[in-house]
Amino acid sequence: MRNLARRRRLAWLAAAALAIGGVTVPAAAAQAAPACDVVYATNDWSNGFTANVTIKNLGDPINGWTLKFAFPGNQRVTQGWSARWTQSGTEVTAVNESYNGNLATGASTTIGFNGSYTGSNPKPTSFSVNGVTCGGVPQQPPTVSLSVPAGPFVAPADVPLTATASDADGTITRVEFYRNGLLVNTDTTAPYAYTLEDLPAGAYTVQARAYDNANLSAVAERSFTVTAATGPALVATPSSVSVPEGGTATFNLKLDRAPTSNVAVSLARTGDSDITVTPTSLTLTPSNWNTGVNVTVRAAEDADTAGGTATITASATGYAPLAITATEIDNDVPGGGDGEYVERFLAQYGKIKNSGYFSPEGVPYHSIETLIIEAPDHGHQTTSEAFSFWLWLEAYYGRVTQNWAPFNNAWTVMENYIIPSSADQPTAGSPGDAQYAGEFDLPNQYPAQLDASVPVGRDPLRAELQQTYGTGDIYGMHWLLDVDNTYGFGRCGDGTTRPAYINTFQRGSQESVWETVPQPSCDTFRHGGQYGYLDLFTKESNAPARQWKYTNAPDADARAVQAAYWALTWAKEQNKQADVAATVAKAAKMGDYLRYALFDKYFKRIGNCVGPSQCPAGNGRDSAHYLLSWYYAWGGAYEASQNWSWRIGSSHSHFGYQNPFAAWAMTNVDELKPRSGTAAADWTNSLNRQLELYTWLQSAEGGIAGGATNSWNGRYGEPPAGTATFYGMFYDVDPVYHDPPSNQWFGMQAWSMQRIAELYLVSGNARAKALLDKWVPWAISHTTLGTNWSIPSDMRWTGQPNNWNPNNPQPNTNLHVEVTVKGQDVGVAAAYARTLIAYAAKSGNAAAKTTAKGLLDALHANSDAQGVSTVEKRGDYRRFDDVYDASTGQGLYVPQGWSGRMPNGDVIAPGKSFLDIRSFYKNDPAWPKVQAYLDGGPEPEFRYHRFWAQADVAMAYADYGKLFPNG
Repeated sequence: MRNLARRRRLAWLAAAALAIGGVTVPAAAAQAAPACDVVYATNDWSNGFTANVTIKNLGDPINGWTLKFAFPGNQRVTQGWSARWTQSGTEVTAVNESYNGNLATGASTTIGFNGSYTGSNPKPTSFSVNGVTCGGVPQQPPTVSLSVPAGPFVAPADVPLTATASDADGTITRVEFYRNGLLVNTDTTAPYAYTLEDLPAGAYTVQARAYDNANLSAVAERSFTVTAATGPALVATPSSVSVPEGGTATFNLKLDRAPTSNVAVSLARTGDSDITVTPTSLTLTPSNWNTGVNVTVRAAEDADTAGGTATITASATGYAPLAITATEIDNDVPGGGDGEYVERFLAQYGKIKNSGYFSPEGVPYHSIETLIIEAPDHGHQTTSEAFSFWLWLEAYYGRVTQNWAPFNNAWTVMENYIIPSSADQPTAGSPGDAQYAGEFDLPNQYPAQLDASVPVGRDPLRAELQQTYGTGDIYGMHWLLDVDNTYGFGRCGDGTTRPAYINTFQRGSQESVWETVPQPSCDTFRHGGQYGYLDLFTKESNAPARQWKYTNAPDADARAVQAAYWALTWAKEQNKQADVAATVAKAAKMGDYLRYALFDKYFKRIGNCVGPSQCPAGNGRDSAHYLLSWYYAWGGAYEASQNWSWRIGSSHSHFGYQNPFAAWAMTNVDELKPRSGTAAADWTNSLNRQLELYTWLQSAEGGIAGGATNSWNGRYGEPPAGTATFYGMFYDVDPVYHDPPSNQWFGMQAWSMQRIAELYLVSGNARAKALLDKWVPWAISHTTLGTNWSIPSDMRWTGQPNNWNPNNPQPNTNLHVEVTVKGQDVGVAAAYARTLIAYAAKSGNAAAKTTAKGLLDALHANSDAQGVSTVEKRGDYRRFDDVYDASTGQGLYVPQGWSGRMPNGDVIAPGKSFLDIRSFYKNDPAWPKVQAYLDGGPEPEFRYHRFWAQADVAMAYADYGKLFPNG
């Protein structure tokens, strides 16, 4: 992306003299001679851009201004701020708002807008202010230098970067720091610095890119190497701290092994002089090396409103230097300050950013631990869920610190790695429809036969999206990445590229993670069997073609939109909406494509859709159920010459995936409204339909039941007589997955109701309140606080709802829920607490506030060096070595006669187990615990640190600190 800008020197020319009543007087005596600077700076992306326009008054005071310019191309202003924007043809007019119309001499104001274009985005060549055309002076780029310590650096290394930047004819607006091409931080105040933390061994190239107020830039680059550790090392926990202004924070300094004699350690601070460290020297001994010594970092109280950063370097003879980053959090920042729960947020945030949750590329792992089996089958995979929680977390960080660079960076990393690029979906713009293949109950009923005779509906979005964005590419996240390329698929079979797009679940409602065969999203037949992995899942009349295919988890993309709403809202409170405008525009674009989740899988007509051939193909919106379904997917030919592609929605809608808050944001917030012409109507309908679904599914006790499907059993079957319906869709107690049941886990309740609570908090929606008024007391009645705290874990459902009548909804007296198991899931507890916090803040419900605080305090009591954790027993790990058993239908099923190999050589064949095709697990550090269990020992116990859970804990602290600042 190239950022261009033009700075115009504007001079309003007045006549040298003015004749009045026959008397000639100097012009200055009759009217002021104004002059000004205007800086027009853009941030461009594909078919869109953000423009920031700064007007500086260099003449006499101005009382009201009108800026005009003409676009030289086909650009359109789509949404603006800080001025009243209009466009007629190519001419654009911006008139001051009431609060920025008066400009004193030397004063300036910045306004901006989001725009669209096709082709190129040339800059305006002429501007006028208050009707006077102005000339210009070319803008010179800034200068920048970058310094890196001489080293040596030993893994895990902390490497401080320091940049010096200046601009001869303007000001420096920011300095971006890059590691191996990835944006890792942005600093907006001198001294410009950032510390790369916990770097593994490897070669690194780092850059500092400085931008001036016209968005022109300059780059400085350095390289260094981190070597593998061979000797003893200093260890800091945590490796970075956030320090409230006027307050303190601590970290613990110890050694990674026992020394033979005392080790004298010195501590030196560089950077912000408001930050100090005590003590400046300490001694680690053969007796205290493992417990360590606590170090206090203090931030002085000052009058500014900007937090600073310092690096504290611990040095000892024979040890590699260790850098600890200290960030001051200013107590004058809106939403920041030094409240107890905000401090907890910052401490938890520091742990997340510096405890092994991210890959070297900056991608968040599913968990720190590698041996963990749930939806991802390896901890160092990641999901679109994790990315969406990361965005959300960085929005909170921006609220507390006014630093929006991490939020923007998270979106950039998401675009780079989990939103497929044009190269990853090369034939996405090609025509084509998906062929029907039924879903089946058990994996041994696969591969499923493709059947071109079954009618499929017309895709209602393809043409509109392609016209809006000028591309056939889908702008949505694939759900699963092999971040470390553990399986070895790489990109399209190259074996090396990381992170790598992969997939797992493909074979019906009973296929658990223990029964999956991992496969590459781009299958070129390099691995697997004769036809890669394709013929494990579908049968074709001809040999399958090499192809790519991706699956989107709609709840994650909707959560990304939700995060963007909060980033925009809090940035506006800080008058920094321009900082996030470009990212928010991309969130609106993601919401445009997310509409694929609102349609039946094969775009068949919604309602009483029974029989694959009998259920008619849909046309237009008669295939829209307007609910966020379990997925949408798209794929196409790997070889461009074949020129075909397909897209599908999903017929199954789980209440836990709904996000009416995101739908509300995309219909009520201008910056988040998608650009396609029919998007507003779709999301308006979706908001209403989602709220109806919750109401339809609320049990007599208050819990929310499963969902609805337009395709019974995934093959448009006929449900049992008397099955309740919702707009003709059939009630399903466990939509999509049955092993384990998809609505057994209380986490679905907490996640989904948190969105309802935010909708109620922001909009006061009466239907949202009614749902919460019943759900909250039910949940609280199954919650225990104190040392032995617990929340619901598993549930059992009986009965069903009434047939939905939107004109006369009836209470569900025959739909019941029972809590069967309680537990201490830290992520679910945090999401549950956040639901209660938002509800209590709006309603004043004292029980909800008290319960939320009790849960937060319980979570805080379970803090550890890497976040928050409790002990988890994993009896299901007995399934590591299960082979397929026809009597139970469980175990890894591979059809008779099919054989192939994983990239590492593991054989895929009948009689193999989950572990057999993932033999790398035998080398995992945690494997001996599992092996002992398989050999007859006790259930293994773990303390897991899932990224989403740790982020939810941090945000729960921040929610309470903001909404209840007085405790």
